[in-house]
Amino acid sequence: MNRADLHNSIINNSQFSFSRSGGKGGQNVNKVNTKVHLVLPLELLEGINENERNRLKSKLSSIINKDFCLFLDVDEERYQERNRQIALARIENRIIQALAIQKKRIKTKPTKASKERKLKLKKIRSEIKKSRGKIWQ
Repeated sequence: MNRADLHNSIINNSQFSFSRSGGKGGQNVNKVNTKVHLVLPLELLEGINENERNRLKSKLSSIINKDFCLFLDVDEERYQERNRQIALARIENRIIQALAIQKKRIKTKPTKASKERKLKLKKIRSEIKKSRGKIWQ
């Protein structure tokens, strides 16, 4: 994955549409189109190979339509340009996180010291509970 090419292709191939948004802004929300709806066709992304493209399709399937376009809506800010920047940053982060390969967990056994600590604590707890019982005469 070439991050510079990916970043540039996201900026160049993103299609934006704008609409009115609720939330902060007072009377302004009824007049100004600040909500950003971003559409990014996966087929136009550069900087990733075919295997990475297939991994994106499987991992981001919840925000991809049948035409393999990524969708994202942002309406957090009062200004259209800020929402646009947030949308671009978010979509790039999602793509990068989806492409990251996680390391497999290596199973380990408990150490001898940890086993001893566990047994010691169990013994202490057992003594505490025994001392709560009735005293027989």
